Amino acid sequence: MWSIMAAEGTGDPSNNGELTNPPVTELYEPGVADLPKPDIEESVKSGADGGDTGISTASYTAEGEEEEEGEMPTDFERLWKLTSDNPQDFNSWTDLLQYCEQEGHMRASRQALNAFLVRYPLCYGYWKKFVDLERQAGHNDKAEEVCERGLKAIPLSVDLWIHYINLLLGTLNMNLPDSTRRIRSVFEEAVAAAGWDFNSDRLWDLFAEWEKEQANLKSMTSVYDRVLRVPTQLYNTHYEKLKTHLTSHLPQDILSPEEYSKVRSEYKQSQIQAKKERSDITADEEERPPGEDEPADNDSEEAVQKMQELLLVSREEVYQQNEAEVRKRWNYEESIKRPYFHVKPLDRAQLKAWQSYLDWEIAEAETAAMTAEGTAVEGHEDSKQECVAGHERVLILFERCLIACALYEEFWDKYVHYLEPRGLEEVRNVYRRACEIHLPYKHSIHLQWASFEEKHGNISEARRILESLEITVPGLAEVRLRRVGLERRAARLDVAESLLKETVDQSKDNPTLHAFYSIKLARFLHKLCKNPARARAVLQEAIELSPDNGRLYQNLLELEMSSDLRANGGVIQQCVAKALAAPLSPKTKILFSQRGLQFAEDFGTTVQSVLSMYEEHQKLLQEHNAKREAENSDNDDPEKMSKMDDGSSLMVPPQTAPPTMPHAPMTTPPPSMMGGDMSGSYGSYGSWYQQQYGGYGSYQNPWNQYNQYYPPS
Repeated sequence: MWSIMAAEGTGDPSNNGELTNPPVTELYEPGVADLPKPDIEESVKSGADGGDTGISTASYTAEGEEEEEGEMPTDFERLWKLTSDNPQDFNSWTDLLQYCEQEGHMRASRQALNAFLVRYPLCYGYWKKFVDLERQAGHNDKAEEVCERGLKAIPLSVDLWIHYINLLLGTLNMNLPDSTRRIRSVFEEAVAAAGWDFNSDRLWDLFAEWEKEQANLKSMTSVYDRVLRVPTQLYNTHYEKLKTHLTSHLPQDILSPEEYSKVRSEYKQSQIQAKKERSDITADEEERPPGEDEPADNDSEEAVQKMQELLLVSREEVYQQNEAEVRKRWNYEESIKRPYFHVKPLDRAQLKAWQSYLDWEIAEAETAAMTAEGTAVEGHEDSKQECVAGHERVLILFERCLIACALYEEFWDKYVHYLEPRGLEEVRNVYRRACEIHLPYKHSIHLQWASFEEKHGNISEARRILESLEITVPGLAEVRLRRVGLERRAARLDVAESLLKETVDQSKDNPTLHAFYSIKLARFLHKLCKNPARARAVLQEAIELSPDNGRLYQNLLELEMSSDLRANGGVIQQCVAKALAAPLSPKTKILFSQRGLQFAEDFGTTVQSVLSMYEEHQKLLQEHNAKREAENSDNDDPEKMSKMDDGSSLMVPPQTAPPTMPHAPMTTPPPSMMGGDMSGSYGSYGSWYQQQYGGYGSYQNPWNQYNQYYPPS
């Protein structure tokens, strides 16, 4: 037992032997995750009691113990407040935990470790510290509970499984049969959870050595046979130990009855075949009559040796297949430099290494699946087993990756896309772990989760996710609009409208945001509720608050133009006039003037309205050109200007096509292109209009800049 317990924590990452997790002091040097700071105090509270993680954080204080220990240490409240104010500051947490450890205060240590491990459950070193803390205090049951919590949070941690087994070996009465069964059961759970990890060698070795100490050589053989099929770093070491084990004991002592009978039968058949080839068959070796038993005899030394050789031959083939799998993965494994969790960012090379490894393993599994599908008719069991094994390897690799890359949502997203065709509940569990534990402030993956639930008909869960996200990261327009869209698609227009109205009311202190939500509400009322009057009122109220926001006038104009143009022409012209009188930029006013002029030309009832709009438009163009000329004259080079004055550098400008509005507008109508009675003012305007617009398309480009205001909703 002591040799088994001594195996814990002996791995050296720099050694060729095992690539294991480094010590706690090396693993958690100060560093702060590159994550947004929480905006609300509620997130601190939920982090302290485990409300948002799905990990149990039941109280571990023994009855009456709190009163005996008295008050918290002197600096505990100060350090605790630092973690509460900014729970993502890893330095604050390590300072708090180190202080509690130095003080040796049980209740303070429990409170700090519970809160910390809710936020950082992948820190296996602190789970071990927590277990040791409880055990040293004499609370073996609580130490076991803490260990089980840690293994639920990070089931791939070989170190934590070994720590758990050593805890049981040190606390259980191993003279009792139930204790032996309990340890074996934990070993089975451990290899089922972490045994396919490339770095799980210590766990397999520990299992085999423990079976040896129990004098259960047959189970020891079974353990080595199982690990012989698993691609691990020390695959060759396991095979050498298995060969030593097979050649150091009698076959009947290390093999199951079925395998022993099989290998003994193979040995005898080989002997008979050999003698037949020599034509030296005795009477005893000939076929016996039916019903006559085979004479009893003990295995000779030669027979034992031959059977051992047969055992090695059968396992050599498995070893060769496993070695091929290891070689395919070796370079990928060598590229992984930090297989454990840390808040410090990974460099690009490491992120790329994980991506490449995952892509390759997924491709391998897909190839195995296609092979199994092709041989399904023939009933090849080996192909089916390899297909299942390929999928399991992908899952294990994803879980390993999401220990080191837990703070990178692209890997969670990749995991989801792999799992979705295979099972919805598995996808849901991945989303829950990502959003509720590791990425509580990354809104993108929360929105994906909500879309996933809505897609599969779980509207209430999608609603809960979005509401929870909005509490965690308040003020995100994308989240509020996603909530509005969810309610709209669920045919709850009243709820969607109330959400928009609430946001409009709450954003009055921010004119830009208020205008944005007002436009959203106006469009909702106009397009979905079919109530242009209320939509108009919303926009007009927003214009009063933000009279210099051109987008509000644009939306109001669009609203008016969507109605009956024959009955609403005067209102449209009033809307244009209101925009022209507002404190908008000259370019924006020119756009509105151009829109009004085109409306008058297309839908005006009198020619006077067209001429009036034309004159107003001309005034705006002249003012804009005068301002541009003044600005240009201020920037002219004096030497250049002097050359132009004496006529030494005059150049004839090249002939170009008529400019398009509003970049270089004409200030006066061109002369009539046709003779006769086209010399009147309206005829001149008509020619100007043709040159300026040339078609409806010249209007479209500048006006469509309005679309940039809206993100896709």
